[in-house]
Amino acid sequence: MQAWQVHELGEPGEVMRLAETERPAPGEGQVLLKVRAANINFPDALMCRGQYQVRPPLPFTPGVEICGETEDGRRVIANPALPHGGFAEYAVADAAALLPAPDALDDAQAAALHIGYQTGWFALHRRARLEAGETLLVHAAAGGVGSAAVQLGKAAGATVIGVVGGAAKVAVARELGCDTVIDRRQQDVVAAVKEATGGRGADVVFDPVGGEAYTQSAKTVAFEGRIVVVGFAGGSIPSPALNHALIKNYAILGLHWGLYNTKNPKLVQHCHEQLTGLAAQGAIKPLVSERVPLAGAADAVQRVADGVTTGRVAVLPSLENGAAA
Repeated sequence: MQAWQVHELGEPGEVMRLAETERPAPGEGQVLLKVRAANINFPDALMCRGQYQVRPPLPFTPGVEICGETEDGRRVIANPALPHGGFAEYAVADAAALLPAPDALDDAQAAALHIGYQTGWFALHRRARLEAGETLLVHAAAGGVGSAAVQLGKAAGATVIGVVGGAAKVAVARELGCDTVIDRRQQDVVAAVKEATGGRGADVVFDPVGGEAYTQSAKTVAFEGRIVVVGFAGGSIPSPALNHALIKNYAILGLHWGLYNTKNPKLVQHCHEQLTGLAAQGAIKPLVSERVPLAGAADAVQRVADGVTTGRVAVLPSLENGAAA
């Protein structure tokens, strides 16, 4: 089979190499899956660089989220067991963690439903307890995780403010349903949020960016608001001033979604049931901006790493070269 492998750490476009390899052999409690679609996540790029908390042994195949097909023909969502990731024709995954792919979504959309939407659901509902009528501020609202948070926020009855960078991403955020869109390259984010909320600020802030975005979050969070720290795609990890949280009376919440897989896996299953229901209703639908063939995976991972994509980019091994759409 064909699989992308990383033999040395560095930028994805430089260290990912397409090779002919043997199909991975499932270990105890694992199953072999034919990859129908693999969704690209920012952690794939971080793993190539050696900057992610999970560091699989070299060589490894990136790809942490797939829609696959079992040997008995079931269509499932899975997180492949590294080092045999999803940017390949076949992957392996833990049998107990397989989730049924929603009938309402195609393979690429189903592959994109898992990590980003689970992250959004846990952040907004489990950690921040978002309520209908509240205002939700989403940083990187046109990105993979941000777009999920926007849709989930709207589905929960919140007013959603999206922060993006650039005119193209402004258009995407509006299409996703944001009530207000702020272009951080053209506008003062803090002033724009205060104007949109009548000076009150956002009840819940979803922050997968960190750095300057977190500074803006602290300045725009409302009384008794909640900032959910989801990641640091901006590259720098902020050091929050706890006296500021005390004076303004807001909460700083962390979310490491992966912990639920070991600490409380029943909640992951419950979340998937909620997401499947929302997908069936048409309330959420993963934004898949590109579908690329397996041969285009390295370039696509690099573009996700560079922050120039919107929504999700899916790798489909069944696509022929040049068939991306």
